[in-house]
Amino acid sequence: MAEVSNYDEGSIKSLDWKEHIRLRPGMYIGKLGDGSAQDDGIYVLVKEVIDNCIDEHMMGFGKIIEVKISERRVEIRDYGRGIPLGKVVDCVSKINTGGKYDSGAFQKSVGLNGVGTKAVNALSNYFKVQSYRNGESKLAEFTKGVITKDAKVASSSGRNGTLIAFEPDESVFKNYHYIPGYLEDLIWNYVFLNSGLTINLNGQKYFAENGLYDLLSRKVQQESLRYPIIHIKGEDIEVAITHSNQYGEEYYSFVNGQYTTQGGTHLAAFREAVVKTIRDFFKKDYDAADIRGSIIASVAVRVQEPVFESQTKTKLGSLNVGPDGPTMRTFVNDFIKVELDNYLHKNSEVADALQKRILQSERERKEIAGIKKLANDRAKKANLHNKKLRDCRIHLNDKKGDLREETMVFITEGDSASGSITKSRNVQTQAVFSLRGKPLNSFGLTKKVVYENEEFNLLQHALNIEDGIEGLRYRKIVVATDADVDGMHIRLLLLTFFLQFFPDLVKHGYVFILDTPLFRVRNKKQTIYCYDEQEKQAAIRQLGAKPEITRFKGLGEISPDEFGEFIGDGIRLDPVIQREDTSIEKLLSFYMGKNTPDRQKFIIDKLRVEKDFVEEEIA
Repeated sequence: MAEVSNYDEGSIKSLDWKEHIRLRPGMYIGKLGDGSAQDDGIYVLVKEVIDNCIDEHMMGFGKIIEVKISERRVEIRDYGRGIPLGKVVDCVSKINTGGKYDSGAFQKSVGLNGVGTKAVNALSNYFKVQSYRNGESKLAEFTKGVITKDAKVASSSGRNGTLIAFEPDESVFKNYHYIPGYLEDLIWNYVFLNSGLTINLNGQKYFAENGLYDLLSRKVQQESLRYPIIHIKGEDIEVAITHSNQYGEEYYSFVNGQYTTQGGTHLAAFREAVVKTIRDFFKKDYDAADIRGSIIASVAVRVQEPVFESQTKTKLGSLNVGPDGPTMRTFVNDFIKVELDNYLHKNSEVADALQKRILQSERERKEIAGIKKLANDRAKKANLHNKKLRDCRIHLNDKKGDLREETMVFITEGDSASGSITKSRNVQTQAVFSLRGKPLNSFGLTKKVVYENEEFNLLQHALNIEDGIEGLRYRKIVVATDADVDGMHIRLLLLTFFLQFFPDLVKHGYVFILDTPLFRVRNKKQTIYCYDEQEKQAAIRQLGAKPEITRFKGLGEISPDEFGEFIGDGIRLDPVIQREDTSIEKLLSFYMGKNTPDRQKFIIDKLRVEKDFVEEEIA
C-alpha cells in the first residue's frame, strides 16, 4: 500500500509576494516564452512599466516617454509627476499598493490591480526604480524582488518623472531575445491611442496625429483598400473601418490605451453594431459574414474601472462602461448606429464601394457553398485525425488547461521527418500534420482551391480555421521542412497559402519556422548541435582533437532521440513577421508569380547551408 503523507500544520505554507510571483508567474504575466511570440512574458514586463507611464500621460502629465532596450536591459523614463518619494519602495514591492486605487488621482487607467511593476521586480535579476519630484530624488534597487539598495532622498536636478530599469531573470525566461518588430508594434499602438504622446524607442521617434486612422493606414496597403478609411470619434470611443481585398476579418481593439489582443465585450459589441447599422442603411438583410468579410477595423473605448479576464489585460470582461454607465453593448451600438449611418449618408461613393464589396463576398460565399459540403465529407472520409494528423491532447481553444498557450502543430513533409517528430514530441501539447508532397502554389487563386485541393482542405480542418481563426486549435503553427532547396520551396508554398487565404494567422503571430541544427559535432565525451557554420567552428575549437562532424541534409536523418532535444525546452522557432509596409499581394507576386529565376535566387541566398551543398542539390 502506498505511503500516505501526513497532512498537518506543517503542510500549510505562506509565501511572500515575490515568492508567489516567481512560483506562479503565469498568473501575473501570462506565458513565459523566449520572445519568439508577441505575447511572451518579456514583452509583458515592458508593457507593465509603460502602462504606468501612459496612465500619467492620460492624467495630463508627461508628453514624452523614453524607452531603451538592449539585448538584456530595459530602461523606461517618463516625465510625469513621479512616484511620491516616501512610497517609492512600497509601489514596486508591496502587492495591492499604488495610486490607481484613488480614482481622483487616476481615472480610466489601465493598471488597477497594483501588481504590474511588482511582477517585473520579482521576475528580474536586476530592478531599479528612481523617482524625481520637485528637485528631489529617491532611488532603490532589487534583485529578484529582494531590496539591495535603499538610498535616502537626495537633491536632484532631474525633471519630474520616474525611471525604471530591469533585466529579466534568465532562469525564468530561458534563451530569451527581444524581436525589434514586436517592440515597434507595441510602441506604435501606444502612440496611436494617445494623442500628443511621443515615445522614443532606442532613439527612434514614434508619434501619431490621427489616432486609429493612422493605425489602419499603417496596417493595410492603400492600393488594397476598397474605399477610404472611415474614421469617427466620440466621447470615450473612437473607431476606424475599411474593407480590403484580403480574406478574413481583422480587428484591433483597445481599452484605456491597452491593446486587448483577445478582444472582449467592446469588440463583440462593435462587430454586432457594424452589421446591424449596415443592414439598416442599405435596407437589406445581408449575411453577417458577407458584411464583415475582408473588414479591417479598430475600436478603442475609455472605461471607468475596467474588468479584464486576466492580469495581462488582453480581454475585456466589463459589461458596463462605468459603475453608473450604460452596458457596453448599448454604448457601442448607439454610437455606431448614429455616426456610421451619418457618415454613409454623407459619403455616397464610400457607401457604394462598401456595398459592392459586400456583394462580392456574397457571390464568393455562394460559389464556395456548392463544393464545401463535398469537401467536408471528403475530410471525414480521409480519417483526418488518424492519418494526416497525429493530434495532441490539449488545444488552444479548450476552455480549461494551463498548457493551452504551449500547444503547437508541426507541418512536415515526408514519412521519415513526420515519424521522427511524432516519436519524440510531447503528446500533451505537440501535434504533427504530414503533407503528401509539395503543396499547390495557390498564388492568384480564389478560396475555392482551399476546398478543391485535398491537402489544403485537410490542413484547414486540422487547424479548425474554416470559419475564422477564433477556433484555431494551436497557439503555434510550425513549418518544419528540410534546410535545402526543396524544403525552402515547400516553406514558401505553405506561407503563400496562409498569406493568401488566412493572413490573420501571420499578422497575429501564429506562424513559425522550426530551426533545426545543420551539424552535429561530437567526440566520445560530448555532443554539440550547431545551427550554422559559425557555431560549428566554435564547437570544433571547443572539442578539439578532430571531432566527428555530421551534416544533416534533412529532418529525416535526425533520430527521434535527437529530435526530442530540438523540440523540447530548447526549441528554436523563428516567427514569420509581415512588415507593415509590405503588401501581401506584391510580396507573393514577386516570390510566387511567374519569375522563377528571381525565386530561385531568393531560395539559394536564404539557405543556411554551405555553398557546395547548395550547388550539389541544384545540380
